[in-house]
Amino acid sequence: MSGRVALVTGGTGGIGTEICKALANSGYRVAASWLAGVDDGEGWQAKRKEEGFDFAIAEGDVSNFEAAVAMVKDVEAKLGAVEILVNCAGITKDGFMHKMQQNQWDAVMRINLDSVFNVTRQVITEMRNQGFGRIINISSVNGQKGQIGQTNYSAAKAGMHGFTMALAQESARKGITVNTISPGYIGTSMVAAMGQKVVDKMIEQIPVGRLGKPEEIARVVTFLAADESSFITGANIAINGGMHMG
Repeated sequence: MSGRVALVTGGTGGIGTEICKALANSGYRVAASWLAGVDDGEGWQAKRKEEGFDFAIAEGDVSNFEAAVAMVKDVEAKLGAVEILVNCAGITKDGFMHKMQQNQWDAVMRINLDSVFNVTRQVITEMRNQGFGRIINISSVNGQKGQIGQTNYSAAKAGMHGFTMALAQESARKGITVNTISPGYIGTSMVAAMGQKVVDKMIEQIPVGRLGKPEEIARVVTFLAADESSFITGANIAINGGMHMG
């Protein structure tokens, strides 16, 4: 059991929740970020406590640099310096390019990509000073292959791995690894809300014949977060049931 401090942005979401649980079960002290007006962080925290998890929560808009500063300081005050960062916060605002509005583009870029800089910038210096860190960026299969109606989302998610590769090279000699996970279609409540017909069409594209499980993403996060995974950096690990193979 490591006792290291982990911060999961978007930690109250479907995938984020399972990542938090998996890290806690592996011995990490975990904080989840949440956004007032969008998430119910305190309600989420109470539900997890009923399940036996003692998570810290930190409110803040990770798409805003100053808010990210305050959010990370809150985590540090509660748990200590962040040693494991999982950048999981993300949204979609889909639309064909010829119909897409600038606010759709800007919102996705700010929350999906700018947030990765905003939060990582707050923890990278201390990781370098300590000689240890794990940064894990949750991207998407659509950042690898593109997707109709998602120029904004695909661009942001592809950008996450560009960030990963550059920072991995900068940080390797400081004991910090930086990796990307690119999930395919995962069976979250958000996906279920699309309706069975839409879900069935998704499954038709997946060779293994089912949606992924949030727990399967979380399992890879804990693998990459481990002290023993120090030789894996700059990688993009696809978890998509064979939907896209690089």
